[in-house]
Amino acid sequence: MGIEIKIISDIKINVPFPAQKAIDILESNGFEAYCVGGCVRDSLLGNDPADWDICTSCKPDKIKNLFSNYNTIDTGLKHGTVTVIIDGMHIEITTYRKDVSYLNHRHPQSVEYVTSLKDDLSRRDFTINSLAFNKKVGLVDIFGGLNDIKQRSIKCVGDPYIRFEEDALRILRAVRFASTLGFYIDHNTKLALFEQIKLLDFISYERIRDELLKLLSGKNVLSVLLEYKEVIFYIIPEIYKCDLTPQNTPHHCYNVYEHIAHSVSNIEPSPRLRMIMLLHDIGKPDTLKTDEHGISHFKTHQSVGEKMAERILTRLKFSNKDTKYICALISQHDNRFPAEDKSVKKFLSKYGKTFFRDYIKVRTADILAQSNYMREEKLRVISNIKSIGEKIINSDFPLTLKELDINGNDLIEIGFSGNRIGKILNEMLNLVIDGKLQNNKGDLENFAQKRL
Repeated sequence: MGIEIKIISDIKINVPFPAQKAIDILESNGFEAYCVGGCVRDSLLGNDPADWDICTSCKPDKIKNLFSNYNTIDTGLKHGTVTVIIDGMHIEITTYRKDVSYLNHRHPQSVEYVTSLKDDLSRRDFTINSLAFNKKVGLVDIFGGLNDIKQRSIKCVGDPYIRFEEDALRILRAVRFASTLGFYIDHNTKLALFEQIKLLDFISYERIRDELLKLLSGKNVLSVLLEYKEVIFYIIPEIYKCDLTPQNTPHHCYNVYEHIAHSVSNIEPSPRLRMIMLLHDIGKPDTLKTDEHGISHFKTHQSVGEKMAERILTRLKFSNKDTKYICALISQHDNRFPAEDKSVKKFLSKYGKTFFRDYIKVRTADILAQSNYMREEKLRVISNIKSIGEKIINSDFPLTLKELDINGNDLIEIGFSGNRIGKILNEMLNLVIDGKLQNNKGDLENFAQKRL
């Protein structure tokens, strides 16, 4: 039985001018052209597409000729893709093709150009991404993608085992779409996903990192982290032990992994913040001690977790800057200093304003993922620390050496030299923060002269 091509002519999508211009140029030269994939899916969901991709019956060389008046980039010329820049918008235009064979369960080793839109859509990963749109024709739906969007279902095009065998990244993409779109994964696709999870060994750490960060930023992240935890454990094996580690304490109502999952969903969908929450308690399994009353304790889990997180982030090819920041917040996430000016000033001075504000978000998300025991009191303390911190930030109180009313040149004139300059500056800043020295030039110079 052949595949039926279903055309729904009464569906309208607002195609932006640059993408429509590209379609018009291709059609006016006798070629078929359609918006395809994610841009169609997102438009039907009422979301603004990040990119507009076009598939066409036109061959790559001819595409370059037709768009010779525009800037073009040979994005993936050997796979039939040319990027055309129209009015500042980058539009990927790809020739109808079918993938002949795949290399290492990831990349098509070769492609074959075809003349049929049906053949091109047949090679795509999920039905919701296999929709094509042309304003003259309407919506082309061969695999039931529109119904799956309505049903909020992620389903492979054709046999899911074949789709995942071809490209193992689709395993992570399925879970990522479940998180970002709030969809569920179709039963057969889900079975294939779990049975072929070892194919993820063929995916580069960079691509795993990128998909993981998108997944973590999704609105449905809690459900996905719980339902597809085996995927998380496979790409970050260190987390597996968290699911085996109970937290027998009045402060907690979940095991370590369940607590992690809830804490991730409790913080704003910033990739960096959600990565911090994913790893913030990863040191707990290795530091678990149970006292004579059966109560769990996890002393030093912050420092142990910081070291583990550094290894994980390095493996996943995070930048040195992000790795350092994430690890620093993990080391401080359970730092419970009092809601007092002096303590908050010291923290702000050491870590800075951005870090302080993220610390408040992390502590709050952590508390909200715990039991109700003392929750109001914990949140009240954090709220007070936040209020004190914001008042200090909005004041002219010095928190850094640059904000002192004295500098290195002043100290040189007094008679200081070498590394003694930095030492005395730091000593004065600490005294100012402690309230033992005023931040005015006269007092600072008098102190320095005495120290000299």
